[in-house]
Amino acid sequence: MNRRSLNTEPGGVLVEAEGLGRSFGTKRVLEGVSMSLRSGEVTGFVGANGAGKSTTIQLMLGLLHGEGSTSYLGRPLRAWGAPGTVVGAVLGGVAGHSRHRVRTHLRMVAAGSGVSDRRVAELLDAVGLTEAGALRLEQLSLGMAQRVAIAQALLGDPPVLVLDEPANGLDPHSIRWLREFLCAQADLGRAILVSSHFLGEMEQLADRVVVLSRGRVVASSPMAELLARAADRRVVTVESPDLPRLAGLVEAHGGRLTATGGAGARITGLDRVRIGTLAAENALPLYWLHEAGPSLEEFYLAIAEEEFKIS
Repeated sequence: MNRRSLNTEPGGVLVEAEGLGRSFGTKRVLEGVSMSLRSGEVTGFVGANGAGKSTTIQLMLGLLHGEGSTSYLGRPLRAWGAPGTVVGAVLGGVAGHSRHRVRTHLRMVAAGSGVSDRRVAELLDAVGLTEAGALRLEQLSLGMAQRVAIAQALLGDPPVLVLDEPANGLDPHSIRWLREFLCAQADLGRAILVSSHFLGEMEQLADRVVVLSRGRVVASSPMAELLARAADRRVVTVESPDLPRLAGLVEAHGGRLTATGGAGARITGLDRVRIGTLAAENALPLYWLHEAGPSLEEFYLAIAEEEFKIS
């Protein structure tokens, strides 16, 4: 596996999903979902359970019919004679006979795709399961089964890899392995989409993030920009014997003070350095001054709620 064999340009758009929509009966579950997947990047696809992530992925892969379109390297997936050489997908577990051995199972899948046994051996080594190749599928731990599923998805050496909630149920060691493996695959030039309902999990993995809420995209940006937006929502907690005067100073300089009881208050719109300087310049004592930004999870909830208040 190397960048040359994938034949991708770093940062080039490999997948373009546009206007994806879907209803189940009278219930509208997706509305106008669009995203781009780029070579060499991990895109985190984040949303609460039931937000529509799995439905979106199934539409992108042609496993469900709905509105919109998805192109892979400029063409619909059905236009490719061997779709397994274009996109590999991990949608939950290994679909194989429980009594089949790992190596046998992968060789069977490989044969159906015109892939050699040598590729199977290469991938078992890549996912760290060379010694476990003789195990039956029913003997695999959840983490090992996930590795087999990833090996299966990579049999055709596709430039695109899609994983739906791959970290569900995994122990910390397996999650760390998954994160490092996916980052290494992106370094080879693959475009990778990983869905999760944990936004914090994506902070260490994703280059870009698409946030889905109630079937609609409410944020789509590089992870660095999302982190910066979250930082802009920092909250400063203070304690002062004269909150009314402090409130006046804060509001005069574009901030907002909300009393929290006693001498305590929360301030938004100004950072702790500005607040401390204002207090010192006006001989206003502060007993406590602390600044913290919201967690990514809190930020996601905030922007999701804002989107639906606007709409």
